[in-house]
Amino acid sequence: MSGIEAQRALAARIRQPAQQPLLDGITAERMAVYETLFFNNIEDFISGAFPVLRRLFEATRWQRLVRCFIAEHQAHTPYFLQISQEFLAWLQQGYVAEAGDPPFMLELAHYEWVELALDVSDALVPAQGWSPLAWPLAYQWPVQRIGVDYQPLTPPAEPTCLLVWRDAQDKVRFMQLSPFAYQLAARLQAGTEAAPALHELAQQNGLNPDATYFANAQSLLDDWQRLAIWQP
Repeated sequence: MSGIEAQRALAARIRQPAQQPLLDGITAERMAVYETLFFNNIEDFISGAFPVLRRLFEATRWQRLVRCFIAEHQAHTPYFLQISQEFLAWLQQGYVAEAGDPPFMLELAHYEWVELALDVSDALVPAQGWSPLAWPLAYQWPVQRIGVDYQPLTPPAEPTCLLVWRDAQDKVRFMQLSPFAYQLAARLQAGTEAAPALHELAQQNGLNPDATYFANAQSLLDDWQRLAIWQP
């Protein structure tokens, strides 16, 4: 076995210790040390990035979930800091639900990942326009309320619209948006200027673009400007 083949065999064993054979010359006890260290490191990062999601699972189911991720997912980055993004990608593409898994799992995981992604982002806030550190989000489930004491079985009739942003003190903050405010934020984020965005929304939603309409919209824009989320 060549050196590269040995490395691949070692990695395969660490990823799937129950399915892959031991390498020649390595005892089960010694191999168990590598396997345990590797699993614990990955599990620590995932639990730290998704604390609410972690608390919703029993320990055995959570460990099985993490082990499936390790065994099945081909990561595209060597950086530990991006493990949470890889875990989210696996949930969205390769995860197979088991009985008892929460139906809001994918959306909750995305919501928790957003906080970490904004916290570590190196994006710069421009002098004009929408901040890249402010993300308008729409979910089927009320993800900001979910926890051990609140686990809905069916989604509400209306979507949950949120704005998550990193403020001038580098603290990640959250606010709930009305559907109208979410649509406006999404247009501004896409690069549409405020006036045409408001006219489009009025037409789309059957609203009268009168003085009251624009005054209310301006109040919302003023709040976003004050929070350095958007600059005219």
